[in-house]
Amino acid sequence: MLDNPANSTAATDDANTAILVNLNISNIKHSEDLEELRQLAISDKLTILAEVKSKQYKPNPSTYAGKGKIDEIAKLLKQTGAKLVVFNNNLSPVQQRNLERSLECHVIDRTSLILDIFAQRAKSHEGKLQVELAQLQHLATRLVRGWTHLERQKGGIGLRGPGETQLETDRRLLGKRVKLLKEKLKKLQSRRNVQRRTRKRAQVISVSIIGYTNAGKSTLFNRLTRTRTYAANKLFATLDATTRKFFIPEHGPIVISDTVGFIRELPHTLIAAFRATLEETVQSDILLHVVDASSPNREEQIEEVNKVLQEIGADEVPQILVLNKIDLAESSLGTSGCRRNEYGRIVQIRLSAKTGEGLDSIRMALAETIEQPTPQWCKIFPEAEVLDDELVIVN
Repeated sequence: MLDNPANSTAATDDANTAILVNLNISNIKHSEDLEELRQLAISDKLTILAEVKSKQYKPNPSTYAGKGKIDEIAKLLKQTGAKLVVFNNNLSPVQQRNLERSLECHVIDRTSLILDIFAQRAKSHEGKLQVELAQLQHLATRLVRGWTHLERQKGGIGLRGPGETQLETDRRLLGKRVKLLKEKLKKLQSRRNVQRRTRKRAQVISVSIIGYTNAGKSTLFNRLTRTRTYAANKLFATLDATTRKFFIPEHGPIVISDTVGFIRELPHTLIAAFRATLEETVQSDILLHVVDASSPNREEQIEEVNKVLQEIGADEVPQILVLNKIDLAESSLGTSGCRRNEYGRIVQIRLSAKTGEGLDSIRMALAETIEQPTPQWCKIFPEAEVLDDELVIVN
C-alpha cells in the first residue's frame, strides 16, 4: 500500500529526499509504526517524498522486501527523484547491498537512521565519542566487500560523523580507532564513578528521569530544576545527560538527571556505547519513568523502556510512573494526582510538565521516598545557597 505525503508532488535533487518503507512484521499497529518512522525521518531533517507500507509475514533473506515491493519502490524513485530509501526494519549487510544494487540508490535501515540522528544531536565531548563508537561498530558489520562503497558515498545520511572523517580501508585501522574511543570513554566513566562515590558517601539521593523518547522528560526536568535545558517536540531532543541539584525541604539536596530517551529496537551498538552515561540510571536511587499519556502506544512504550532497563541492569531500581501530558490525554485517565499501592507508597503520578499541573505530587513522592535527611549537603556544596525550594549553585 502506498501513501504520498503532501510535499511529494514535486521532484527534487536534494540529497536528503527520501522514501519511507514500513514492512510490518510485528504486532504494532500499522499506522502508529509508520508514524514513528516518519517522526524519526523528520528528526533527521529528511524531506519525505513518498511512503510505502505493507504487511509482510516473512522477510526475504536476500532483500528483506519481496520483488513486487522492490519494483514499486523503484517506480517511486523515478517518479519523485528521491535519493534515499529508509527501511523501518533492521537490514543485514547483505540485504542492504542487494537493495542498493536493485534500486540503484542509497538504502539505510532503522538503526542507521537513529545513529545519524544521534550524530547530529550530540553536543558534549563524551556524547560525540559515544556516537562515533556506535557508528563505527555498526559500520564494521558492513565492511566485507562494502568498505570501498562507503568511501564513494563521502558521508551523508547514515554515514555522518565517522563516515565523513574515518575512511580507513581495512579492519585493522578501524579496530585501532574503536580501541582508542573505548579507552577515552573508560577514562570519562572513571570520572563519573568518582563523582557518584562522593555523592554516596554524602548520602545524597540520586534521581534519574527516564522514558520513551519525546515523552516530555526534559520539560519535566526544566520545571523541577528551573533550568532551560533544550526541550523540543521531536525524537531524541536530548542526548547528553544533564545533572542538576534539587532541594527538598527537611531533606536537603538531591541530584536529578535528565537522560537520553529510549525507543523501540534501540540499536545495541548505541546501548553499548552509551553504557557509561546509562550507568547514571543504574546507580540511581529512584527512577521517574515519564510516559506520554496522550500516546495510544503508551503501554508498549512502557514495556520497551523496561526492556532496556533490564538490559543495562537497572530493572531493580525503584520506579515512580509519571503519566505526563494529561492536558492532551483522554479524560478517562483523570486529572492530576497520584496513586498509591497497598503499602501506601506513591507508584503513579498524573501531571502536565508543560502547564505545571500536578508537579507537587513529584515533590511529595520524592520526599516520602527519601528515608532520612541529608544534613551534610552544605558541606558537600559549601558555595550553595537555598532559594525557595531549589538548591542554586553560585558561580
